[in-house]
Amino acid sequence: MLTAIGLFVLGLVLLMLGGDSIVKGAAGLAQRLGLTAFTTGLVLVAFATSLPELAVNLVAILHGQDELALGNAVGSNVANIGLTLGAAAIAAPIIVRWRALSPLLLVLVLGTIAVLALGADGTLSRIEGLVLLVAFVAALAFAIVRSRREVPEVRSEIEQFAQTSTVLGLNLVRFAIGIVLVSIGSLLVVGGPGVHLFGMDLSGSGAGVIGEAIGLSPVLTGLLPVAIGTALPEVAAAIAAARRGQGDMVMGHVIGASVFNILVIVGGMAACCDLALPMTLMGPSQFALPLGYELLAALAFALMLYPLLRGDTRVSKGEGVLLLVAYAAWVVFELMLAGK
Repeated sequence: MLTAIGLFVLGLVLLMLGGDSIVKGAAGLAQRLGLTAFTTGLVLVAFATSLPELAVNLVAILHGQDELALGNAVGSNVANIGLTLGAAAIAAPIIVRWRALSPLLLVLVLGTIAVLALGADGTLSRIEGLVLLVAFVAALAFAIVRSRREVPEVRSEIEQFAQTSTVLGLNLVRFAIGIVLVSIGSLLVVGGPGVHLFGMDLSGSGAGVIGEAIGLSPVLTGLLPVAIGTALPEVAAAIAAARRGQGDMVMGHVIGASVFNILVIVGGMAACCDLALPMTLMGPSQFALPLGYELLAALAFALMLYPLLRGDTRVSKGEGVLLLVAYAAWVVFELMLAGK
């Protein structure tokens, strides 16, 4: 068990290092090919922080662990808002000036509702997955167009996020190293039957094995240990950004990554092949919902952001505490359900 945990933690570290290397390489290559720092920064805000989740989910799907991947995608959205944003706001109040984030939050809410509605029959079909992917492309295009009218301070903050060397050789090496590290890290994190790395059998390690040892289902394993583990590097980055006064980047990462998770990761899984959704019986009438409490929690946390972006556009330390306490309560609730 200690070996499994050690390999899991090592995998998380490699995912963090590899993801950072890919982002820097991609930013340099994109600008080398003619994209502006502003456009590059916008795309990376929506994509960069979801790289660990994307890599883990791809490996999980390829090795038949769809439920772990699904749990990770949904759990990461709850962690983005409750854990990452909550911790960052406690470190320093977050001021949000990026006006395009408010309609993107609406996309997140509607996307989560769409997964609930489309999955009511227990399955997301390929066509439904493609609809979610198209919705993401439309949302990203909207964000790029809308953000061109943002105040200069916001534009500058987005451009600074993408600033890096544009030397071709350096960025090709960055990208290649990042791919290798992320690939190895995701294999170590997922592990389980049929997973091998350099001839080493990882069937006795990985998230699934650890989750089973502590009594968690594959979905809950993705929701809790995997989602929290892949979120920790972003928590540290968000705290640092909040202390530098970069509230727009913190909120942009939280909303952008969450939209990416629900539309691209979940939608992409369904687009590849019909995606079976675990059904949860709700209430005395035993009404079934896809990923019941989990998707409802993701929706509830997204709705908690609405008054923050429509009100004084400021996330105070008190509100950060509220988000963090709500996240802790949700984790306890899920663990209590798992213990039944």
